[in-house]
Amino acid sequence: MAIRERRAAGLEYLALATELLQRARLADPEAGVWEAADLQWWWRTPRSSDTVEQRVWLDADGPVAAVGLTEWTRAWGCDPLLVPGRVPLTTVWAGGLEAIDALRLDDVETLVREDDPALRSLLAASGFAPDGELSGITWMDADERAAVAPLPEQFAIVDRTRRRTRPHPMRRRSGDQIETRLRQCSLYEPELDLAVETVDGEVAGYSLYWFDPVTMVGLVEPMRVEDAYQRRGLARAMLTEGLDRLARRGARRLKVGYGTDAALALYTGVGFRPAATCVSYRGRVRRLTAS
Repeated sequence: MAIRERRAAGLEYLALATELLQRARLADPEAGVWEAADLQWWWRTPRSSDTVEQRVWLDADGPVAAVGLTEWTRAWGCDPLLVPGRVPLTTVWAGGLEAIDALRLDDVETLVREDDPALRSLLAASGFAPDGELSGITWMDADERAAVAPLPEQFAIVDRTRRRTRPHPMRRRSGDQIETRLRQCSLYEPELDLAVETVDGEVAGYSLYWFDPVTMVGLVEPMRVEDAYQRRGLARAMLTEGLDRLARRGARRLKVGYGTDAALALYTGVGFRPAATCVSYRGRVRRLTAS
């Protein structure tokens, strides 16, 4: 089947990447790092990478590979995205190096699974090295989730269908445009956008749950309880409520990533099982070239 290339930016690229990652997940139930919903979550705030024309490979059925470049605070991310068996990883990574070179990026990072020797080898050959930052991926079947935990008194869980006129609880960390940007995403659902509030209406924590009707996967991203309200059972109550809503929405499998031992303990405590460890590779040299 013939493969053609295309360039796309902004919401056009996001739509193509969404379809690509849905196809990748249908091809393999647990491979890779990212879900389509991850990239939609990244869209929450404006970035200079929004205007970058990203490279996408397509077959007759749609997108099968892409190089995703994303501007983050500390570095740019470069993520090769592939449907297995359609475009060689070496071709996609070479496209990523060309894009890094064209944009003259000084600091680039790629998150890769420890059990992905092919990508790790390409990264090392391109001048990237592990930066010591480890994270992980956990999965569970939706019917194995823990029961919804009760909230402590004086707190309530609300979603954006009930708080549409109030500022979004994530705006302080993600910017004033977060509500508008999230509603541009095809997988965003306001009833899955949760916050824990005090009786006075102060936000004690928030979390967002993404249901993908194509893959039937439910993703948790993000999950946060503010420092002043930790160790009160709010995270478990909010998480179990969100997972229950995902299951009732139709999710068959649930996924969440973690970056700390505390987060891992929370997630395994409600039924998630560790599935992969990921390491961040970083390159700091301009004019990167493939070997």
